[in-house]
Amino acid sequence: MKERVLVTGATGFIGSFIVEEGLKRGYEVWAAVRSSSSRKYLSDSRIHFVELDLSSTERMVGQLRGLDFDYVVHAAGVTKCADRQDFFRVNTEGTAHLVEALQRAGLHVKRLVYLSSLSIFGPIREEQPYTEITDADTPQPNTAYGRSKLQAEELLKGKEQAPETIILRPTGVYGPREKDYFLMAKSIKGHVDFSVGWKQQDITFVYVRDVVQAVFLAFTNGTQGKAYFLSDGEVYQSSTFSDLIIRELGHPWCLRIKAPLWVLRVATFFGEWMGRLTGKVTALNSDKYHILKQRNWRCDIGPARRELGYDPQWQLERGVEETIAWYKAEGWL
Repeated sequence: MKERVLVTGATGFIGSFIVEEGLKRGYEVWAAVRSSSSRKYLSDSRIHFVELDLSSTERMVGQLRGLDFDYVVHAAGVTKCADRQDFFRVNTEGTAHLVEALQRAGLHVKRLVYLSSLSIFGPIREEQPYTEITDADTPQPNTAYGRSKLQAEELLKGKEQAPETIILRPTGVYGPREKDYFLMAKSIKGHVDFSVGWKQQDITFVYVRDVVQAVFLAFTNGTQGKAYFLSDGEVYQSSTFSDLIIRELGHPWCLRIKAPLWVLRVATFFGEWMGRLTGKVTALNSDKYHILKQRNWRCDIGPARRELGYDPQWQLERGVEETIAWYKAEGWL
């Protein structure tokens, strides 16, 4: 009998890749969706669907009753919002509702894998030379997103009735279907490469397929309740990413602009103000300012290697090549 996997956030960037990999590995995969969500990347007839309302424990209990899963991957969440309280409503409270519903519906889940983020740590170890953020460091999130994910982690660790849990903390995740790094590629195709801040910035990345690798390793490996950083194991400068995109786009001429941080602060201030005024989500917001301002994104993936068996296969050059090829094939670029 096939083991069953429930994936929340299944219609999203990372979630859709988790669903695909689960099918490849022979699991019975259940995609948790909202009625309004696009299922563009969930067209395989083997996928089972269940509508889950993460805003209500009561409704989820009814939606889950009669089902059972061996593993739950909680990948649902928001990374940008018009109202910052929505980060906590979705990322924190949604996690609390899910865990409570799993318990009240009587599901016998062997392990829950939670997709958190390196962003929960904020700007620490910022003195040069930069050193890796480790799980012994104290998180100091300076974004609403980071705070909401940290609170979700703390909730999972503190809930006695929660299933056995593994937390994954990926750094910047990129790959096909991703829309934020895509904006950078789109800007470069339009002949502008924009960066901010004069102080050195050490950046880390992880390709979406390596995140998915870690998710399935976490079903059976790792220490209950522990959190693991995920990156490709390398450290880059922002120009490295730009150079690779330029190469994959056929070397278009490109004006490189490096602006002081105050320019970004002004742009994100007005962007967030307009977002609140119109009710539309914008990439130019306070969180984006703090993310781009942060200089040290190094993280220690040693525990993930040793305890999960995590072995990143996609270095940046290979990952960017596949990502840009996908954007071209899909008509995004």
